[in-house]
Amino acid sequence: MIRQLGLVGCGLMAGSFALALRQAGLVERVVAFSPSERTTRRALELGIIDQRADTAAQAAQGSDVVLLGVPVRSTQRCLQDIRDHLAPDALLMDVGSTKGDVIAAAQQALGSHISQFLPAHPIAGKELSGIDHADAALYQQRITILTPLSTNTPTQIDRARQLWQAVGSQVIAMDPTHHDAALAAVSHLPHVIAFAAMHALIDQDHGADFLAVAGPGFRDFSRIAASDPAVWRDILLSNRTEVLRQSRLFRQALEQLEHAIERSDTAALEHAVSRARDARAAWPGPAGQASTPTALSSQTDDFKP
Repeated sequence: MIRQLGLVGCGLMAGSFALALRQAGLVERVVAFSPSERTTRRALELGIIDQRADTAAQAAQGSDVVLLGVPVRSTQRCLQDIRDHLAPDALLMDVGSTKGDVIAAAQQALGSHISQFLPAHPIAGKELSGIDHADAALYQQRITILTPLSTNTPTQIDRARQLWQAVGSQVIAMDPTHHDAALAAVSHLPHVIAFAAMHALIDQDHGADFLAVAGPGFRDFSRIAASDPAVWRDILLSNRTEVLRQSRLFRQALEQLEHAIERSDTAALEHAVSRARDARAAWPGPAGQASTPTALSSQTDDFKP
């Protein structure tokens, strides 16, 4: 049971976390701060929070769990604002899509309070952002990655694990560097590709006509191009080294396909499509990863990064 949950940032991710805990009967009170007063007013109307805070510090003060739900490039400033207002035993987490830069920001901002910060990344979301789209089921049957710091205690890690499991997540541990490399490959690059594909289409003279006849395949492929611009600007810049590395690998694979098409090399094309099809068919998806050896268990020794 959480006596008070403090939200710093009150959008889709933080709002869904609060709503899920509330529906599970695991939180007594939710206090939230957002730079947008409209956001916290709406969160009150929806019954997601109990009180609006005027500052990030007020949201953190008296909270036994604080969740940071702000764009990754705002992390350091927000952590500086709340640092001196954290209860001694409060658990502080984020939901950022990158971890290396978030951890560096936390180390700069939190000082001696760094031991209270346990970085987290729930692999969940929607292309629609904002508190109006908060969903208690957002984290169900989704992976949440914890990237514990050397300063985190087994008790803190176990507490974080239980909270994310309580909202429906499968929880795994990962080194922050490996996290950023993996997410660049399976999340950040696909967004770049979707954005670029939309640009390539709409910048053509007849792009609107082509788009008018697009079917379900294009709809599914391009869905993530509808994502929040500010959020993805920050993610791509924060993880730019890994994103650019993955982009170069993608270019190489695309060039190989282009060359096969130019040469009318049917064997090479069929092999390339078959290899991609087989790899995609063999992928179990998030729900099939429950047996991963990095899944957090009750053995606290497994929680070490």
